[in-house]
Amino acid sequence: MPMLKLRTNIPITAEQSPNLLKAFSHLLAQETGKPERYVMIDISGNHFMLFAGSDSPLAYLECKSIGLSASQATKLSASLCQILSEELGIAGDRIYIEFSNCPAEFWGWNSSTFG
Repeated sequence: MPMLKLRTNIPITAEQSPNLLKAFSHLLAQETGKPERYVMIDISGNHFMLFAGSDSPLAYLECKSIGLSASQATKLSASLCQILSEELGIAGDRIYIEFSNCPAEFWGWNSSTFG
C-alpha cells in the first residue's frame, strides 16, 4: 500500500530507472514496515517544471501509505533526498515531498480495501 510518485524535470534514462525503482521500493518497505509486495513506485522524468523561478534540476514526490507517521515521514524525507542527490544530482533544496497518511478503508486493492 505504500505508493511513491516522482516527477522531475530531468531525463531519467533506461539505465537509471531500474536502480531508482528498486532503491525507492526497498526504502518504502523498510521505513513503513510494510511488505514490499504491496509497494508501488512510479517515476517520470523530463517534465516541464519550475521551482523558485528556475528550471535547474528539481523533483516533486508524493508518498502515501496507510498508517504513515510523522517520524516515518521525517526519515523518508532524508532518505529520498539522499537517493535523488546521489542518483540524479538533484539538491535537497530543490525537492518537495508531499506525505499522506491514507485511511485503510480508502485504499483499494484486489477488489476490496484494506479497511
